[in-house]
Amino acid sequence: MPDLTTHPIGYAAIAIFVLAYLLVMAEEFTGLRKSKPVILAAGVIWAMIAWIYAADGLTHQVEQAVRHNLLEYAELMLFLLVAMTYVNAMEERRVFDALRSWLLGRGLGLRKLFWLTGWLAFLISPLADNLTTALLMCAVVMAVGGDNPRFIPLACINIVVAANAGGAFSPFGDITTLMVWQKGVVEFNTFFALFVPALVNFIVPASLMHFAVPNDPPRVVDDGATMKRGARRIMVLFLLTIVTAVCFHNLLEIPPVIGMLTGLAYLQFMGFYLQKTAHRDRNDDEGHEGQMGEVVAFDVFEKVARAEWDTLLFFYGVVLCVGGLGFLGYLALASEVMYLQWGATEANIAVGLLSAVVDNIPVMLAVLTMQPDMPTGQWLLVTLTAGVGGSLLSVGSAAGVALMGQARGHYTFFSHLRWTPAIALGYAASVAVHSWINAGYY
Repeated sequence: MPDLTTHPIGYAAIAIFVLAYLLVMAEEFTGLRKSKPVILAAGVIWAMIAWIYAADGLTHQVEQAVRHNLLEYAELMLFLLVAMTYVNAMEERRVFDALRSWLLGRGLGLRKLFWLTGWLAFLISPLADNLTTALLMCAVVMAVGGDNPRFIPLACINIVVAANAGGAFSPFGDITTLMVWQKGVVEFNTFFALFVPALVNFIVPASLMHFAVPNDPPRVVDDGATMKRGARRIMVLFLLTIVTAVCFHNLLEIPPVIGMLTGLAYLQFMGFYLQKTAHRDRNDDEGHEGQMGEVVAFDVFEKVARAEWDTLLFFYGVVLCVGGLGFLGYLALASEVMYLQWGATEANIAVGLLSAVVDNIPVMLAVLTMQPDMPTGQWLLVTLTAGVGGSLLSVGSAAGVALMGQARGHYTFFSHLRWTPAIALGYAASVAVHSWINAGYY
């Protein structure tokens, strides 16, 4: 196999990937969806590789590598698609509206609400990913906080930190943890060893911000939203789907995506039942127009297509781009520098710092592609740092970027940056706590 790390094609591949990622980072300013540049870059990089290998009659190796990357992407994409469909179904059944209404009706002071939204973000994100959780909690903050210039930025920062921390100790909380679990380097139960370090990552900056939060009364009261028929059963089915995926992986040793797709059938049958019993919804204002079977089978997937396919296709482009750079040999070089010369602990801490600037998906994918020889404790460390490192800057995670749009004018890059030292203290504390309480995994 030719060595292309010093070949013009290799340098061109790096340049194309960097250019594509600069366009991804500039999405907020250009309006160009992030999936477009990386999908194009993936095609061009693999076309260049195939062209060089074809000259040496080695096209079969390229085909095998591309198929391997496609299989990895397909497993993760289908897994995420099922999870997104469940979240959209729960949203359509007003589960999140009812939770927001319940929070608004508590009549809590802003300081108590600061902590409650943070705790809920930390506890909900392990199941309903960190982005969805952050958006839900931010809706509560905006409804209660009004235009309070002291409360809204602090509450948004707290939500971003809490949601990212909560997603770090669960295979379902973030795409990076899902990748680590599906790759088989960390077992499902082992992820929960990160609960205490993740909790520390949330508690430390929240405790420091607490004193800056005003303790004024809330602006609004309960808006009366209630869940629609079948909402609780769909929540139970979602939990059953997660159990199915875990059992398929742990007990039957087949990919967890098969369990998730089996769980999608649970939701489809539930949708069929709700469609056939739609006459019971006469007292519901939207009962006649919304047949749940159609919502689940068609409308929910349309919501996923409109809101989430850009993320899923971005993920495709990243998987193929990183796979191409790995095939060229650059990830092996990076692994040698980071994990052999620096040391695993230093490298994994650096991964977290890098994820504050670059999206944690390509960073974690690069580490998984490198496959450094590390004990479970180090894999847990890089899972933690990649998950919570994005909290250091508002642009470091999908939750932060989304909240900058939702709370535009209140939660900004610089309002977050003002509290980066406190968040960094939580980051350092979580790494130290992990090294202490999880020493047995090293």
